[in-house]
Amino acid sequence: MKVSVKDLSVSMEIKNKGVELDVYDNSDNHLGDLIVTKTGLNWCKGKTTPAKGKKIKWEDFIAQMER
Repeated sequence: MKVSVKDLSVSMEIKNKGVELDVYDNSDNHLGDLIVTKTGLNWCKGKTTPAKGKKIKWEDFIAQMER
């Protein structure tokens, strides 16, 4: 996997708009974008817009990861 930050600022607090990560497979095919916000995560598969992405709140994400 290759994951890169679209816009990087050093030592920044994540605000409402969040930070968007590009996600590629090992063949350099774009899989989607992961948007990390202060309220949770939003996975945008392929060229899906953030409005149509799959969202999960931090509390739900943490609970799922700790199962």
